[in-house]
Amino acid sequence: MTKTMRRTQSAFWSAALAGALLSLPQVSLAAGPAPALPSGATVLAGESSPAASDAAARLNKKQFRNVKVDVDNGIATLTGSVDLYEYKADAEKHVRHARGITAVRNLIEVAGPSVTDAELQTKLQEKLQYDRVGYGNTFNAISVHVENGAAILGGHARTDVDKDSALALIATSPGVKDVVDEIEVDPTSMMDDQARLQVARAVYGFPTLNKYAMNPAKPIRISVRNGHVELYGMVDSQADKDTAFLRANGVSGVFGVKNYLEVANQPSEGHK
Repeated sequence: MTKTMRRTQSAFWSAALAGALLSLPQVSLAAGPAPALPSGATVLAGESSPAASDAAARLNKKQFRNVKVDVDNGIATLTGSVDLYEYKADAEKHVRHARGITAVRNLIEVAGPSVTDAELQTKLQEKLQYDRVGYGNTFNAISVHVENGAAILGGHARTDVDKDSALALIATSPGVKDVVDEIEVDPTSMMDDQARLQVARAVYGFPTLNKYAMNPAKPIRISVRNGHVELYGMVDSQADKDTAFLRANGVSGVFGVKNYLEVANQPSEGHK
């Protein structure tokens, strides 16, 4: 009787121990956190990962509704389409700040209206002429050239703020597919600032050139770099172009003047 009871108890505890051991993996997996990926592990494209989830969350906005993000080994590839170039640039900025993203490949296409290069360039030039009116736009000589929908910005800006304003203006213009920034910011100098004002007074204050001061777009643009003056824009006649050069060249402290002014209804002769 006693032996039988001992065998029964032994069998009971053996079964209980085996059952407890078998249940350990399930308990530990359910209660503990998911195992972390080893250092240097690759997150496969299409898999749900913290980097992919964070990147997608940052694009959870109406303007990015047609944008897709694919993450592979920390590199985010953006595809799809947006209505403005600004949205394409913003999508890349947002994803760059996502956790685990080391690089961004931006393949987003800019949809929007179809505009010819010539028409788009004319519109962008007009916008730039009136940009920063009242904030010293006379001293910005920013140019734009359009090729296959890409706006190439060049020339000179007086400050970084003026440059950023021009870039933002172009990026938000319908029809622009890409923006290439080649704008140079003139160096900061108190002497150059004084020269700018003196040249502006000498040019716009002259009787035959005073008419250009009436236009907010200020057709005669003045760039000063270390005492060297460059004139840009469009004037009505060769006489006005020559007069502007003489007036700028006569300002005390100016080391030299390059006259890039163009005459209306005449072919451009290039910089001289």
